[in-house]
Amino acid sequence: MRSRSTRVIIAAAAAGSLALTGCAKDDGDTKDESKSKQDAAAQSKPVVYGDAAASTGPAAPVTGAKPGGTITVYMEADMSHLDPAQIYVSDAGQFSNLVHRGLTNFQEDEKGNLTVVGDIATDAGKASNDNKTWTYTLKDNIKDENGNPITSADVRHTIERMYSKMIFDGPSYVQSWLSGKDYRKALPDGPYKGKHLPDTVLATPDAKTVVFNFKQPQGDLPQALAMAGYSIVPEKADTKEAYDKKPVALGPYKIADRKPGKSMTLVKNTNWDPKTDAVRHQYPNGYNFNLTVDQASQTKRLIADQGEAKNAIQFTDSVDPTMIKDVINTPAVNKRSIKGFQPYVWQMSFNLDSPKMKDKKVRDAITHAIPSKRMIAADGGKYGGELAGGLMGPTLPGYDPNYDPYGKLKKPNGDLKKAQELLEEAGVKKGTKLTYAYATAPRSQKQMVIIKETLTKLGYDVQAKEIDRATFYEQIGKLKNPYDLYMTGWGQDWPSPSTVITPVYDGELIGDGQPNYSHINDPKVNEGIKLASELSPTLAAKEWEKTHHRIVEEINPAAPVYYAKQIQLSGSNIGGSRYSTESSYIDINRLFLINP
Repeated sequence: MRSRSTRVIIAAAAAGSLALTGCAKDDGDTKDESKSKQDAAAQSKPVVYGDAAASTGPAAPVTGAKPGGTITVYMEADMSHLDPAQIYVSDAGQFSNLVHRGLTNFQEDEKGNLTVVGDIATDAGKASNDNKTWTYTLKDNIKDENGNPITSADVRHTIERMYSKMIFDGPSYVQSWLSGKDYRKALPDGPYKGKHLPDTVLATPDAKTVVFNFKQPQGDLPQALAMAGYSIVPEKADTKEAYDKKPVALGPYKIADRKPGKSMTLVKNTNWDPKTDAVRHQYPNGYNFNLTVDQASQTKRLIADQGEAKNAIQFTDSVDPTMIKDVINTPAVNKRSIKGFQPYVWQMSFNLDSPKMKDKKVRDAITHAIPSKRMIAADGGKYGGELAGGLMGPTLPGYDPNYDPYGKLKKPNGDLKKAQELLEEAGVKKGTKLTYAYATAPRSQKQMVIIKETLTKLGYDVQAKEIDRATFYEQIGKLKNPYDLYMTGWGQDWPSPSTVITPVYDGELIGDGQPNYSHINDPKVNEGIKLASELSPTLAAKEWEKTHHRIVEEINPAAPVYYAKQIQLSGSNIGGSRYSTESSYIDINRLFLINP
């Protein structure tokens, strides 16, 4: 799962001359309320699959909730996609839970424990044939915003359209499981020319039933289908590429107005039936999205808590690092904050197709040189993240807190001497140009300055290239992109190493729009992924660990930098605010206005 909030490492905007080592002075005279790796471990619990009773709406009421009013949403930039099939970033995922619905969804209790329940389906799914066959029955009275009933044909259409070439930026788990890693060949035009997947792969025997048939056991299917990317696109409403601009809602809210890059208004979807939904509520009358408020301005407004800001939230952006101390040390403000460990690992991805990145000694040198502690300081210090030793984060089962092959925990400010020795061994000439890509959003500008300064000390001539934040992952996701290295963030799609190692490091998944940003294609890694994927989670654990170690130690396609944390603010009139272990942001499903 990609993150594209300010919590993401892909950004830039503030003045490049800022002094960086003191950006987040929250570590000294600020009381420590930051989350620990023990908190992260609590978030790594395996989910439970819910039955029909757990999947029946309405959702349990939120204490004190009242209907009415409009919530203001502060965001720095627009979302890159609204079409569910193209959604694979965190901000659009939050949006999706307001507007879209899928076969399944995550239900979260007061302690953050997760259950996969049926969303438009009656339960999390019925498995047979040793988890190779999964059957879903649709609930009654599921309609889109235009009042059209949702049938199994719409579910089939949703899956099949993800085979078409116009869909390039969303998840590919289910398609790959159904039709192999070259799944597009099975239905290259999607369903748009009248062809369908055979019933032996995807069957719809009647209007209420959908049957998935896999060649291999797929015990994680209910969790995969809960991803925003697999939300339903009604067949009659599908406008192909244009659907990305104005999708049709099944969830509690629909788009009433949208000015791309500036604003968006959501209002109640009157065809959403709460009796069919065990997760969402419809307390506010709507949401007003302001898509032009930078991180610092969001934080200032919410700290001041005046006027509109009383009814406002940070969607996926976070408290500005320079103001964390003001939040933590002011009780009235601090009580309006949420804190938690995110699943994301921020890493320096090396483009292995670049001639300058081919030599592992070069990649190792840069890995040793990166001053991870300074990078974290630019992101809020202990409230922004913790030093990373590997590429599997602490919210994953099997995480090893002592794993540190590059000594990043021992030398958090980098080891320039070691780096220079490796570059000399590699024969890198002084003045060699390196192109570093970063995106437009506050705080990553600060991190860009750190990276540029570090690489310059190693003798490189660094060309920093700014990319629009909304299209950053699309640009670096191109196989023939012109960049040597770039910071990327990736987190689990559900609590399994398969959702990190497979999409990001499987060489058989290299392609435009795929998250293998380093273009690693190692036969032993590919084989390890295949082997682990065919085992039960318990038996697979050692295989995932072995593959992870090979990726980090023997190939090093991406340098681990830090594990992310989150701290967000909301206004004093926002009720129901809590940290969501599922989204790692404010729980968007339970908000209301205390005084509507």
